[in-house]
Amino acid sequence: MSTPRSHRRHEGSAARPPASPASEPCATGRSGWRLRRPSVSPLRLVLPPAVSELISAFDRVVDTTVDERLRGRPVIDRLFYSASALGDYSLLWHLIGTTRALGSVHDQHQALRLAVSLGLESVLINSGVKSLFRRTRPEREEHHLHHLRLPRSSSFPSGHATSGFMAATLLSDGAGASTPLWYGLASIVAASRVHVGIHHASDVVVGALIGTALGRLVLRVWPLAPAPAGAAPALS
Repeated sequence: MSTPRSHRRHEGSAARPPASPASEPCATGRSGWRLRRPSVSPLRLVLPPAVSELISAFDRVVDTTVDERLRGRPVIDRLFYSASALGDYSLLWHLIGTTRALGSVHDQHQALRLAVSLGLESVLINSGVKSLFRRTRPEREEHHLHHLRLPRSSSFPSGHATSGFMAATLLSDGAGASTPLWYGLASIVAASRVHVGIHHASDVVVGALIGTALGRLVLRVWPLAPAPAGAAPALS
């Protein structure tokens, strides 16, 4: 077992969104905007102490495992940093939807449903759910070296995970054998957020659950007619 890297984050040390005046002290981020650091994690105010400690322990175990076994390996780093960048603003899923829109009328309807759903999901998660928690993000230095976008929003839940798993659920509608492909892509994008040190593992797990639930809700509210007989499900 390798020795943990000295630049590993100290959990809960960096806050992104503006907090209440009592959430001091402040520090200036690399981009010049002000960071407010709550003295107590907001999650502790809504969770029983025992549950909060279990979540923190889970996050520490996952981060230590990733740090010791995955981070610093060029191929793995390249995969996860690329996946994390492609997940910004749901770019990967919009590209897939646009490509599918070039196919049949059924594929065009699926692409439209995906695009609208991603837009609504972004508003719900970023302007709604995240503002209720304001969880502090992990603190790492590597993403600066890779020019990775550092979000200012709350760490909880992971927007990459919610959008990814919602998109996978919608893309899997009638997809048949290609269903594992969509969930595999969503898993890589979601896991990348832990690898690059921008989310806690629990942020990603909860985000994946929320995304799957949102996807299933969309399937119920906005069902599409099955693809015409003999038409192969689009893979891209």
